[in-house]
Amino acid sequence: MLASEETNRMNRFNSSVPVDEYLADSNVLFYLSDAVAQLLEHKEEYTQFGVIRYFAEYFSSVKNSNHVLFREYNYIKATPHNRASFIRVFWRCYRQIGKSGDLLSMQEYRSLLQLLCPDFPAEMIQSTARIVLMDDAIDCLMSFSDFLYAFQLQLYYQEFLDSVLVIYQDLLSGKSPNTVIVPTSTSIEQLPSVAAEENEKEEQQQDGVEPSMLAQCIDDLCDRFKHSHPPRSCMREALEQVDKVSYYSFLMSLSKHETINQTIGALPSKAELLIDPEMDQELEKLIAQISVSPGSNSSGSAVGALKEVQRKASPRRHIHHRRRMEVESDGSTEETDSSEN
Repeated sequence: MLASEETNRMNRFNSSVPVDEYLADSNVLFYLSDAVAQLLEHKEEYTQFGVIRYFAEYFSSVKNSNHVLFREYNYIKATPHNRASFIRVFWRCYRQIGKSGDLLSMQEYRSLLQLLCPDFPAEMIQSTARIVLMDDAIDCLMSFSDFLYAFQLQLYYQEFLDSVLVIYQDLLSGKSPNTVIVPTSTSIEQLPSVAAEENEKEEQQQDGVEPSMLAQCIDDLCDRFKHSHPPRSCMREALEQVDKVSYYSFLMSLSKHETINQTIGALPSKAELLIDPEMDQELEKLIAQISVSPGSNSSGSAVGALKEVQRKASPRRHIHHRRRMEVESDGSTEETDSSEN
């Protein structure tokens, strides 16, 4: 095991790998730029810890996937690692919803996501709801696990799915697959209106398109696509199982595919989704501490117990998350902190 880790470490610094390629793949310059920007913006707060400690804490939080909490959406979607980290944070924060079996509406999931990222776009949540509900009635209630895996697919592969939507619309309208063009950033911004048109078309053609035609177009798209996309074998497998396929039924199959889940690496399998012994132990300790003080009718004892759980579960705070301090009083980050270590 140690020999393997040492080999991987040496490969990272192998001179045969071009410097530009390594920097692009690792996004080191992006994180370094953000770290400097955060330091300059809040220098009075951070310099008291020392610059060296600040950078050590910043990159440690990036490595441990704790760096996306309360950050803006543009930061979250900037790298694949950030996207996977946010998916994992969302799961760890709200796992108890799934464990309790509660069903939530799209608006309620939107509120939960915006607690973690205030400017998280509503369009992304609507697209996720359409995957879960097959675009039938997006105001219906959804289970946590169904929403979570669909959300993972939508967020992690957003650009690719936008391109597949354009391809699907062209096939639905009878255009030649050879004329399909990968959408620009401008056309992606216009997708909400395009999606509305696609809904009208699906009302007329509920059966969707030929899976073999869609599979060929997707295969061609993968050849020229620069962003991340699901494994081709998984997409072919999903398309081989049906005679006709709609856009959202295709995405629903992908969201449930375990190989895609493993490729992203942010979530456990569905069977283990609600299992987190470490977090459960901390919650049990919290309940026990509250229950031993029946004579106290004030909230102070509960808050004190909650703070104690937080101190035990999260011995170190990441100093570049200033906003975490602002919400401690309502307890909304206690589970987050205890679950991220």
